[in-house]
Amino acid sequence: MSYIDGWNRSLLEERGKRIREYLDRNELKAMIILNDLNTIYVSGVFVDVSTWERPIATIIPLDDEPCMILCELSMNHVKYSLEHGRGWIKDLKFYAEHPRQVNRMFTMREWSMLLKEVLSEKDVVRGKVGVDSDPKTLEFWLKPYLPELVYINASELLREMRVIKCREELDLIRKAGELTDWAQVKYKEAITIDKSWIELGAEVTYYMAQEAARRYPDYSIRVGAGGTGLGEFSAMPHGPGGHDGRKIKRGDIIINGTFASLQHYCAENERTYLVGEPSEKTKKLFEVMLEAQTKAIEMCIEDNKVSDIDSAAQEVIEKAGYGNYIMHRTGHGIGLAGHEYWDDIAFNHRLLKAGMVTSVEPGIYIYGFGGFRHSDTVIIGKDKPEVVTKFPKDLKNIIV
Repeated sequence: MSYIDGWNRSLLEERGKRIREYLDRNELKAMIILNDLNTIYVSGVFVDVSTWERPIATIIPLDDEPCMILCELSMNHVKYSLEHGRGWIKDLKFYAEHPRQVNRMFTMREWSMLLKEVLSEKDVVRGKVGVDSDPKTLEFWLKPYLPELVYINASELLREMRVIKCREELDLIRKAGELTDWAQVKYKEAITIDKSWIELGAEVTYYMAQEAARRYPDYSIRVGAGGTGLGEFSAMPHGPGGHDGRKIKRGDIIINGTFASLQHYCAENERTYLVGEPSEKTKKLFEVMLEAQTKAIEMCIEDNKVSDIDSAAQEVIEKAGYGNYIMHRTGHGIGLAGHEYWDDIAFNHRLLKAGMVTSVEPGIYIYGFGGFRHSDTVIIGKDKPEVVTKFPKDLKNIIV
């Protein structure tokens, strides 16, 4: 396992080639990338700053070498990345966090001037440029310096490139899914009466971090175990905003979640646990939720519509008489972000394609009683879905 798993240089250069082909087709002089996740996707370099306070830009001209503009805070880690084979853009410009007495460079307050200078060096001073964010942002920065540039919203290009994952990306998502399954085993073992909700999540997160570090010592790793609801609070899809010290008791419903990001690629894994023998009402609601999720997963096949995933789950829940207790969509895209396009699954009628990745997580929530939701990370397949998260979810295996 190497530091660059999932980020080999030829893959990144191919992404740059696709962007240039788009520029050529649309008569654009350059693509300017401002979004942090798009920057990671195109450059292979980890973005270690919040871009609202330390702006960054990746400039890919049609007819010149690409360039990155970064804060000096990122200088050493970008240098390390390039030395270890991650990243392909060698023309790097940095601005200073504070004024220097020697080796002076542009400061953060001179960001617009630095951006203008780089674009001028690349002969991008007139015509149209694509932007992966709101074009008005760039227009605000550059209009005084480069009045002949026209800024075009090209965010759809990066969205479409990212929505279908390549082999390397899917391998990382599978590894992340395996780690979340491992954590679900630990989570189920750790559920005990009188243990607090926050303690349970922290305990499993600790074990999960140890295991992730053992498996992937050179990776970028983010892990977490927790959930959205315990007992009556499970009826709140994102929890009550408090009561984290609430202790587990017999009869509780627990909606948990284990999450992993490896080399920035994510998987989510949620299960509804039942503490002690459940009531008949609880069993019925659980089984309806499980059937809804099963039917939704079956839709995760190429040439079905994105919205088919949501409608399959909705049909099951409404037929059982619980349609008024649906409070959210059936899923969302997963990749570099835990939540990414698509975010409109119920209304998105585009055709699914193999290599897309989604969560499938229909829920039923009855205030004062409880909630029921499993979530799996699923890769869209040509002939059948690939469920990345495999921890058992039937009633027998979910009772603690």
